[in-house]
Amino acid sequence: MGLFDRKTIDQEVWDELYELLISADVGVGTTEKLIGEVKQRAAGEKYDGSQVSAALKEEMVRILSIPPLEESNNISSPEVYLVIGVNGSGKTTSVAKLAHKLKKEGKSVLLAAADTFRAAAIDQLKKQGERVGVDVIAHQPGADPGAVVYDALQAARSRQVDTVIIDTAGRLHTKYNLMEELKKVRRVATKADATAPHEVILVLDATTGQNGLTQARYFTEAVGVTGIFLAKLDGTAKGGIVLAICDELKVPIQLIGVGEGLEDMVTFDARAFVEALCS
Repeated sequence: MGLFDRKTIDQEVWDELYELLISADVGVGTTEKLIGEVKQRAAGEKYDGSQVSAALKEEMVRILSIPPLEESNNISSPEVYLVIGVNGSGKTTSVAKLAHKLKKEGKSVLLAAADTFRAAAIDQLKKQGERVGVDVIAHQPGADPGAVVYDALQAARSRQVDTVIIDTAGRLHTKYNLMEELKKVRRVATKADATAPHEVILVLDATTGQNGLTQARYFTEAVGVTGIFLAKLDGTAKGGIVLAICDELKVPIQLIGVGEGLEDMVTFDARAFVEALCS
């Protein structure tokens, strides 16, 4: 008999539920909080398994339903997206998907290759730019990432481009000097436009597990993350770590990547995500 098919709820059910949430990468703190909330709702009531399931899903949706930051009416053109994340998270592919989405909305887009540490990263972004049909501003490998961002913003203004998406190096969040350079990239954007960057998108690999919370915490402290792009949410990845991120850091999940194609991206829907997580 399944966990939520039981007619009576005992300690064994709560223990199994705990293990289920931990195995889905929800994290200890958020798991204990969820179970505590459901237990409180069930107190004095004769809940069966289906009621426990419904209550759990409602609590999950509540945690995940963080409203996005209010958009300012004073955003000047171009709108600037700063995309950050560690190596291998799917960041450059996610940049291409975001550019494709904005193009479909009728906006002009320019990409900035601010990951200058690896020549391969610049080439990869150029290929993605060709794939989407947008220009890429790039310098030579080893160049100052801040100079790339400055040139990209200048080019966007002269060409009257609507949006600039900045692809950054896959910074190891434990490396002080790399995080400081990411802050510098942010300052360059702000110097060009006091309201920029308008979005700071952290790309997280859905298979990362608990390390995802650590990454999100470091990046949020360094550059003020405004939203999460959860990449690689296909196959066996559950992505439950985003519950802990929303619970502890109050950063909204904005987009989900579900494949390699440009169209393989959806706007985050808390209820749909919870149904998939609990299935």
